Amino acid sequence: MPSTSSQESTMAQESPKNSAAEIPVTSNGEVDDSHEHGFNRDLKCSLPAGLGLSETQITSHGFDSTKEGVIEAGAFQGSPAPPLPSVMSPSRVAASRLAQQGSDLIVPAGGQRTQTKSGPVILADETKNPAMEKLELVRKWSLNTYKCTRQIISEKLGRGSRTVDLELEAQIDILRDNKKKYENILKLAQTLSTQLFQMVHTQRQLGDAFADLSLKSLELHEEFGYNADTQKLLAKNGETLLGAINFFIASVNTLVNKTIEDTLMTVKQYESARIEYDAYRTDLEELNLGPRDANTLPKIEQSQHLFQAHKEKYDKMRNDVSVKLKFLEENKAKVFLFYPSFK
Repeated sequence: MPSTSSQESTMAQESPKNSAAEIPVTSNGEVDDSHEHGFNRDLKCSLPAGLGLSETQITSHGFDSTKEGVIEAGAFQGSPAPPLPSVMSPSRVAASRLAQQGSDLIVPAGGQRTQTKSGPVILADETKNPAMEKLELVRKWSLNTYKCTRQIISEKLGRGSRTVDLELEAQIDILRDNKKKYENILKLAQTLSTQLFQMVHTQRQLGDAFADLSLKSLELHEEFGYNADTQKLLAKNGETLLGAINFFIASVNTLVNKTIEDTLMTVKQYESARIEYDAYRTDLEELNLGPRDANTLPKIEQSQHLFQAHKEKYDKMRNDVSVKLKFLEENKAKVFLFYPSFK
């Protein structure tokens, strides 16, 4: 008996856990369906007026299913009624899924949900449009070209002023004149080299001919031998002179076509910088002569900034030209000497 009472107490403790599986019965042993009739009454009260229980089939599943109840209804007949919000009791798995989906959604003020995508966020104002950059470069180039062209035309017509460095301009003019003279010297040296090569080749052949005659003509053996030695010696000295002339030609060619040409390219950049400097200087002078108000002050400040930038560029290019002209004068004395070629 004590064991029986302990088993009953254990069953009483476990009964709340298994209450979902109990089936009520009456005293006669029949199934008690009073709870089912009560459920039907509650369902009938909650259903709309046009939907009867005769048209409704209720299928209940176990409590372990993800769906607590499914109502299968027939065709609706009667007056339309406003739909009632369905109440569902989702399981814990479904609730966790809804929570995860809700964390990925952003509800805007309009009530529409948009799903966010992970990834780097790029602000609209930080994006760079290549087409706009190219258009800006073309605009700056066109404006600069217009200013420089206007400055050149005004200088040729005698209406505009230009910045002149008298000493540097004189050195540039001398350099251009010397380049023409050096090109003429180079051309003559190349002609001399060609002719000397032909002469040395002829002297060598003549010496071989005298040597052959000295062997075949016994009566003139000494004379032909002397002439052969003389022509061979002249050919040998001609080869030495030809090597010196070729070295001189290579040096002058480097001086004219590389060193002087590089200096003249720097001179062209200097002249372009001078034209830009004068063009922006003229614009600044015109703005300073005009009225000063809220509209012109920003333009004057911008023009002053551009003028200062082009002035620095002009000064830099002028210094570069002066340095290259100085080095060029030092190298010319070494180039136009023949004696290093013989050594």
